[in-house]
Amino acid sequence: MRASCAPRKAPLRRPERLASSGRFAWVLLLAPLLLLPTSSDACDDPPRFVSMKPQGTLKPSYSPGEQILYECRLGFQPTTPGQVPALVCQDNNTWSSLQEACKRRQCPTLGDPTNGQVMLVNGSTEFGSQAHYVCNNGYYLLGTSISYCDISGTGVNWSDNPPTCEKILCQPPQEIQNGKYTNSHKEVFEYNEVVTYSCDPSNGPDEYSLVGESKLTCIGNDEWSSQPPQCKVVKCVYPAIEHGTIVSGFGPKYYYKATVVLKCNEGFNLHGNSIVVCGETSTWEPELPKCIKGDPPRPTEASPPSGAEGLGAGYIVLIIVAVLIGIGLLFCLYRCFCRQRKKGKAECSATYTTYQDKAATPTE
Repeated sequence: MRASCAPRKAPLRRPERLASSGRFAWVLLLAPLLLLPTSSDACDDPPRFVSMKPQGTLKPSYSPGEQILYECRLGFQPTTPGQVPALVCQDNNTWSSLQEACKRRQCPTLGDPTNGQVMLVNGSTEFGSQAHYVCNNGYYLLGTSISYCDISGTGVNWSDNPPTCEKILCQPPQEIQNGKYTNSHKEVFEYNEVVTYSCDPSNGPDEYSLVGESKLTCIGNDEWSSQPPQCKVVKCVYPAIEHGTIVSGFGPKYYYKATVVLKCNEGFNLHGNSIVVCGETSTWEPELPKCIKGDPPRPTEASPPSGAEGLGAGYIVLIIVAVLIGIGLLFCLYRCFCRQRKKGKAECSATYTTYQDKAATPTE
């Protein structure tokens, strides 16, 4: 026997490595899909409402067919008595539609206080409204001026009791030394009532002057229009100025608010005010002027107002701009004139050359 030396073919092997590599690739492709959130057979969180809230405690999730019953929040009441609003989880895992089914409660109706008025800010007495109280002229408010329609127990009510409007009265004004006021016998003064102060006769050589407001008015509850005046001696010295004289306001004595007009003698100039008044501190206001010999002081030239300066500067700028524009226009006209002249000369030169050529050409 002869042994065959032909090479034997190796049996075909399954590409296991290739297959496992393919499976690994599919796993890599499917892995992100596995990480995606899967759809749930439940409804999401139910919607929230302004006037309603769910009854009891909410569950983590609701399956199709389950429902949530609602009730009105504090301060609200059902729009339709006896109706219980509800949400239903539908087969497509969405909630059924539901509208606000509660309305605001109403606070009790308010009446105007005696000698006053109540004003509703938004024109209603429903939950969240405000009521403002005001009193008529001559009366003041005793109590809270603003009340709110707020929650009270299981219902609503106004936050404060209605105020009252009391008549404005003043206690007697303050008495002053060396003086008195009218109706001093009264114990109470009504709104807008006026008292008038006056000074007593003086026992000394100088009379009393009333310094301040002579009339006081009751303008508020125990409130007068100003502080009471004073009765005291206010006397200024004789307004003598060197090289000057009094023009008007002569008198033996100069008491409170006495007015004097002064002038200087010929050849002297007045430095200061010519009119002075005796003030409450027994001094002349302003201080007495002086008469100084020499030419009168030159009046200072009044500087033009800032608006006039700005206006003058504006005119100057406008003039400069107008001049520049005029120069530009003249230059443009000059250039155009020059171009026209050059063009005319060229045309004349060409005509003359043509004429010469024709003259030089012999005729047949």
